[in-house]
Amino acid sequence: MLDTLLQHRTIRKYTGEDISDELLNKILGAGCRASTTGNMQVYSIIVNRDTEMKKKLAGCHFNQPMVQQAPVVLTFCADFNRFNQWCRQSEADPGYDNFLSFFTAAIDALLVAQNVCIAAESEGLGICYLGTTTYLAGKIIEILQLPKGVVPVTTVTVGWPAEKPDLVDRLPLNAVVHNETYRDYTSKDITGFYAEKEALPENLRFIAENGKQSLAQVFTDVRYKKADNELFSGMLLTVLQQQGFLSIQP
Repeated sequence: MLDTLLQHRTIRKYTGEDISDELLNKILGAGCRASTTGNMQVYSIIVNRDTEMKKKLAGCHFNQPMVQQAPVVLTFCADFNRFNQWCRQSEADPGYDNFLSFFTAAIDALLVAQNVCIAAESEGLGICYLGTTTYLAGKIIEILQLPKGVVPVTTVTVGWPAEKPDLVDRLPLNAVVHNETYRDYTSKDITGFYAEKEALPENLRFIAENGKQSLAQVFTDVRYKKADNELFSGMLLTVLQQQGFLSIQP
């Protein structure tokens, strides 16, 4: 299992082979053994295999090809709908119409998603995590017919790999691990930690292609711009309010 984690690759190209229900259920079952807050399991997983449904979802992920190519697309949702219904049927008054509850459910959903990814890779499958889910969460809610109390937080495509890309770079362990207390970084630390990433040929190419002076500028000016972050933040806050997680205006 440790080797599975250390050999993780993002797979964006899949063969045409399907995933059996038996194997998929085995993987999902392993995913659902993840730790959750108070063992409430305030998450849901939407499984999409249908070609037309995947096509609709692809539009919510900037039409990235793997969404339609993968045999299975999994949308992991923060879900207090089920728990709220159980509470009310048991004459208990749920107080989960707030941001903390959304955050709790989102953490549950992401823990399960990571378990599912590890389980899938241990069976020889490939996965691709899509960080675009929260950008157009409102549209995904409409497509998947998610009721109030349910918000999509991440999406994972799953299939048999048709590629074996190189392992992507990671920051050194001492860049992300702090012992006992947080140790802030010096300028020298930052330069050293990011030196290898900045020197990679593909990143030097990104800099040149985008007419920038540094890799950091590619992130701030092209990939994750302030204006886009503010736009999608506002859209997500609206979704949280509509879905019952913001009883008070932020």
